[in-house]
Amino acid sequence: MNVFAALGVLALLIVIHEAGHFFAATLQGIRVSGFSIGFGPALIKRQRRGVTYALRLLPLGGFVAFPDDEEDSSIASDDPDLLKNRPIPQRALVIAAGVLANLLLAFVVLFGQAAVVGLPADPDPGVLVVGIQPGGAADRAGLSAGDLILSVDQTALKAGQAGVQEIVQLVKAAPEQTLEISRERDGQSNVIQLTPDDVTGQGRIGAQLQTNLNGATRPVNGPGELIGHTSTQFIRLLQQTISGYSGLITDFQTTAGQVSGPVKIVEMGAQLSEQGGSGLVLFMALISVNLAVLNSLPLPLLDGGQMLLLVLEALRGRPVPERFQLAFAQSGFLLLLGLTVVLIVRDTTQLSAVQQLINR
Repeated sequence: MNVFAALGVLALLIVIHEAGHFFAATLQGIRVSGFSIGFGPALIKRQRRGVTYALRLLPLGGFVAFPDDEEDSSIASDDPDLLKNRPIPQRALVIAAGVLANLLLAFVVLFGQAAVVGLPADPDPGVLVVGIQPGGAADRAGLSAGDLILSVDQTALKAGQAGVQEIVQLVKAAPEQTLEISRERDGQSNVIQLTPDDVTGQGRIGAQLQTNLNGATRPVNGPGELIGHTSTQFIRLLQQTISGYSGLITDFQTTAGQVSGPVKIVEMGAQLSEQGGSGLVLFMALISVNLAVLNSLPLPLLDGGQMLLLVLEALRGRPVPERFQLAFAQSGFLLLLGLTVVLIVRDTTQLSAVQQLINR
């Protein structure tokens, strides 16, 4: 059931993203011919008011279709309601609306959770390990997700975000130096040796850390605290996501191993959904922000790539040649398809159940 819950969240995020494009177009009177979830052959297809709604075979995204792209369209090419004949600002809004819809959804679900459930109570001392990069220093030292780090070199870590910042600074300052880590697992404590890797002069252990929340909550003290807490959460999540994608450019060797494909994302969603509604809300906000940032990248077939073509058109004073647009789209399709296949194969072989079968 947890897997189905994660798949349901992913489907909802795709619908929200494409609905952003759809409503940004229709509310401006721009003609739309199709609204599809997934790619490939249509499993279910319905037509209403000139728009074909479809659920397709490959659930790896979705798209909104416009008559501009249809060779057999009966609409005159000079129709003022075609997307290509609208002013650049209107087309830019249609392109950006999917990203904006995902960002808005993330903010709304974080706001709703804080309003209904309350805010997290003060965290307990220590730092929680929530993710481990295979082959990294933390993995070699024996750390795993769920471990609680209590102290480093016999210095107890503070509670809250201060403790996370403290251990990050200690690790950065100790490349190739052995640190004594007090670790708690399943209620039992022991000491392990951790030697951060040297990455451009700074220590890295390949672990995702967070504050040690005890699960308790408290009521919100008024609308000001509610809005402030939600905004802080949202901005931190957005900054971390942007930083992660930036790392693919500035430090590809270290960051590439942390990129997840569809299989790994569903597995993460299933794990978070085991924590109940709060875990599923966190998964929804996290993936929604990631989807927004990913689609903002200036790559073919992504919203950022379409926006790049629109910027070039504005600078040139005329549309980019169709031959260039076609080559741009085809290269993007091959790139995204190849990357998706690689990530699916890699993530599938890393699933615990599959790994056990392989090792037998």
